Amino acid sequence: MTDEAHRVAGADGLNRERDAEPPSEGAAMADAQAREFLRTADPVLGRIIDSLPGFRPRAWMDELPRLDAFGTLVFQVAGQQLSVRATRTILSRLQGHFGGRMPTPAELLAADVQVLRASGFSGRKSATLRELAERFVDGRLDDEALSRMTDDEVVAVLTDVPGIGPWTAHGFLLVALDRPDVFLGGDLALRRAIARVYGFERPPTEEEMLRLAERWRPYRSLAVSYLFASEYEGGT
Repeated sequence: MTDEAHRVAGADGLNRERDAEPPSEGAAMADAQAREFLRTADPVLGRIIDSLPGFRPRAWMDELPRLDAFGTLVFQVAGQQLSVRATRTILSRLQGHFGGRMPTPAELLAADVQVLRASGFSGRKSATLRELAERFVDGRLDDEALSRMTDDEVVAVLTDVPGIGPWTAHGFLLVALDRPDVFLGGDLALRRAIARVYGFERPPTEEEMLRLAERWRPYRSLAVSYLFASEYEGGT
């Protein structure tokens, strides 16, 4: 399992600090509006929505430690091309080196590089994390600036970092910024879900997925969440 859905759905081993919080009234109303829009725009997706009445798109966030922008990127990089179990193990080891919490950018830079290697990060991923840490320390990246950027600007500034590709950047938009219209066009699990739900005889191409997803704008993030849920919880 190497995709975003597996990682976010399987983060239960990281619950250190975050307490589950019910969605606000405003968020609940926004979700209801988005669900109704998707039902009307796409009856196939509407059937999935109706089959999962208790589904909370971001419930998996209850199982994560509190993550700032840098921590989220550490989480994203750790999970590149790895299983859920391996990702959890790596992050748990890393937290163990920093008193049971995620390191700050300055702390990661000050640590011996062997701390990352001992936690399970490859040499390439270690270099990516150190480059990210340098950019947070010198101010080229910071939480407030990223939160103010458009989706395209966030993707551009993150993919400028060696080792950060569109998949990781889009995952950051979903996890850290909760952006409503993110589509993970290169995600293998999403490709499987779309092929099954929409009756493709073969896995759809990224171009075919993007065309299909046009009907879900401006709520592609929620549509993707339901498709992931249908893949792993049996919704049809």
